[in-house]
Amino acid sequence: MTFDPAKPHNTLPDLPPTHDVETKKTLRACIGARAALASLKEAGSLIPNQSVLINTIPIREAQASSEIENIITTANELFAHAAARDRLTAPATKEAYRYHLALYEGFLSLAKKPLSTATATAVCSKIKNADMSIRATTGTQLKNDLTGEVIYTPPVGQDFLKEKMSNWEQFVHDHSDIDPLIRMAIAHYQFEAIHPFADGNGRTGRVLNILFLVKEELLTLPVLYLSRHIVRNKQAYYVGLQNITQNEDWETFILYMLEAIEETAIWTTKKIKAICALIDETDRHIQNHLPSIHSRELVDAIFNTPYSTITNLVECNVAKRATASKYLNALEDIEVMWMFKRGHTKIFAHRKYIELLISDENSFEPYE
Repeated sequence: MTFDPAKPHNTLPDLPPTHDVETKKTLRACIGARAALASLKEAGSLIPNQSVLINTIPIREAQASSEIENIITTANELFAHAAARDRLTAPATKEAYRYHLALYEGFLSLAKKPLSTATATAVCSKIKNADMSIRATTGTQLKNDLTGEVIYTPPVGQDFLKEKMSNWEQFVHDHSDIDPLIRMAIAHYQFEAIHPFADGNGRTGRVLNILFLVKEELLTLPVLYLSRHIVRNKQAYYVGLQNITQNEDWETFILYMLEAIEETAIWTTKKIKAICALIDETDRHIQNHLPSIHSRELVDAIFNTPYSTITNLVECNVAKRATASKYLNALEDIEVMWMFKRGHTKIFAHRKYIELLISDENSFEPYE
């Protein structure tokens, strides 16, 4: 049957694919991707305070994944919102930050229940800040940004979509004979093709990718910055999805996703190692210039998030409010922190940390 992009794709086949997906090329690409993930997993274990990773790399992922959907904010604005959570934050930043919350809550949910349609629904509901469910309406047609030509129309019929999601869920768990990285790529295509929700499918699908890798124990924490590769290679991503639908070309898209995993795992590993080095550098700098207030607890607290408030230090049990204020002011004196006001709240920005996190480079200038 000829595929017609203007008609609902209710001929979407069930998983697993009938084509050979474990080709020589895809299995060879799995080797590099697995090695890169193993290095990332090891690098993450180097930081005893795991909050440092939970509160940083996933925010970069949230910013990039939202950018793919033309929800534009900056990582810096997201970090500031994480500290302040106030009405001064732009709506796009709040929406992107909900992606971070959805990823984290999805990660926590894996300890209680398996990855499922319910997980996807909870993730999408958090992202959209509304109670989402499998849609009963038609899906939004996907169009070429330049020509306006319809390139894909998702399937319709709530019962049909539920059946497809049940098949998706079964594939995620029951086909361990297929390499998990290849299975992730296949499941990602299928989820996007089903397009089960009225909105938020792209971002939900990218959260599910990370949760799947955690489920398969290829990641310990949800810290793979996978959307970085998709942002940089957006056209190839959509062409790859389209080629499966139109030509059943699984290999090209699977290779694309494996390259994305390997490239972003290597980059994320370098970023984590740079954060470790900056923690040690900052620890030495504080010890040398402020020995009377130096403690590892203080250092950990100012690396929990790149923006700190007095309340943050109190919640980390570093000091009472008055003493915490003195600590942050002292850190500003030695140019570790920089204070600014957001409304009535004093926020202390950890300059080198912020520069390291928002930069594509993985290096920093030592303190004087």
